[in-house]
Amino acid sequence: MIDIQEIEVINPKNKEKLYSIQESSEDQINQAFKQGAEVQKKIASLTVEQRVKEVDKLAAYILKNKESIMERLIQETGKTKFDALSTEIFEVLNGINYFRKAAPKMLKAQKKHTPLMLMGKKSWVEYQPLGTVFIIAPWNYPLVQCFTPAIMAFLAGNAIIFKPSELTPLKGLYEQIIKESGFMANAIQVLYGTKVTGQKIIEKRPDKIHFTGSVRGGKEIMKQAAEQLIPVELELGGKDPALVFDDVNINKTVHGIIWGAFTNTGQSCTSIERLYVQETIYSEFVKELVDKTNKLTTIESSQNGHVEVGYMTSEAQILKIEEQIKDAVSKGATILTGGKRKEGSMFFPATLIENVTHDMLLGNEETFGPVLAIMKFKNEEEAIEKANDSIYGLSASVWSKDLNRAKRVASKLVTGNVSINNHMLTEGNPALPFGGIKNSGIGRSKGVEGLHSFTNIKSLISSGQNKTIEPHWYRHTEEKYNLMTSVIDAYYSNPKKWLAFLPKALKMDSFGNKNKID
Repeated sequence: MIDIQEIEVINPKNKEKLYSIQESSEDQINQAFKQGAEVQKKIASLTVEQRVKEVDKLAAYILKNKESIMERLIQETGKTKFDALSTEIFEVLNGINYFRKAAPKMLKAQKKHTPLMLMGKKSWVEYQPLGTVFIIAPWNYPLVQCFTPAIMAFLAGNAIIFKPSELTPLKGLYEQIIKESGFMANAIQVLYGTKVTGQKIIEKRPDKIHFTGSVRGGKEIMKQAAEQLIPVELELGGKDPALVFDDVNINKTVHGIIWGAFTNTGQSCTSIERLYVQETIYSEFVKELVDKTNKLTTIESSQNGHVEVGYMTSEAQILKIEEQIKDAVSKGATILTGGKRKEGSMFFPATLIENVTHDMLLGNEETFGPVLAIMKFKNEEEAIEKANDSIYGLSASVWSKDLNRAKRVASKLVTGNVSINNHMLTEGNPALPFGGIKNSGIGRSKGVEGLHSFTNIKSLISSGQNKTIEPHWYRHTEEKYNLMTSVIDAYYSNPKKWLAFLPKALKMDSFGNKNKID
């Protein structure tokens, strides 16, 4: 049995307890799977257009109640108001807006090419539901990482069981959105708890697992899922590089780098964590970077309540950052700004550190906070080599006026996503698949690839029902073998394949009835 214990949820602003949750019980988990199986049949019976109407209810409710939803997000995550609006509310609505239009076409049966050697046949693909999908969201984006994959899974015809992080569970909010919007009951069910609850849910064998979180967590889930051959989608960590070439507009690029590094207080798997600046502009660029970073509005400097750098959500993450900074400084790195929090506070200032090398923890481990490691490069080849020197491969950015060079460099980066003269922008387009390689994950979310990942992609081929026996069926004779050889030679080696192939193919086709089993 699961140990029913209190799990405290804390407000990062003052470390006050907001409420507590418990691990989900065995009965709750069993009930969720039972209800999921029942409602999934109903979901599957709907047309995609009817499913879109259900999803529209969620969008309308979130849009109308965005202020109260953001209030809960800010209270549990420590986000700034703008981050809550732009990276949570906007992203959910943006995803719904795209898939409500695109899903009906994407999920329609697709006609496929049938080769000449199979003439007379018809080929197509159907996209069918998997069943009940288990979605696990991280603490840094609790709203968008619930509803975006859940909406895709639902549009594909699946029921969803969702487990938020125990750090930011938003208890009751998901249920409120679902119920008060009028969205289909039990289509998205929420179970609370730690990884203990997650493991219990996986034991019940959901039809797919979609996980966003740490590399360690992803490996544990994949190992458990492998025992039952449950398909998994893993969106894991990153150590994103930004490559700045010496032809950039420095003022503009500095603004972009600062935002890419410190938005959501750096608590994003696609935050810029490694900054490589071409040595010919390094001093000028870093000087302006420091100047503008020091002018960011924080909880301590805000005069009107609008803050640019918010609180950290996890005390454990702050301790990790402090360990990385201590290691870097001990090995020769220099703190340019920030670098230390007030004792006991969950606010960590935007931090710039130069003279970082890849043998430092700060140079190779994921940081997941408002800390930017700065390094130099001489030329294009060195920039690419340094950027690719990582166990991660989630996202990256290339900054240059020379778009041909930028595209060339972007193509050589070993990563799942690249933005040119911007950062994280691939995530803002729901038509683009999102995901990483190496330790950054498996599979893709969003885009047609992400939507199809929640389906059984079924291939079909059809032949007519007449008296003709297929020539490749039994019986097999020497004469048929020789004729088959001539057909293959004519089809695959003669550029005028129709002229050479057709007579032999027609002769081969007639052999079925001549050599049938009597």
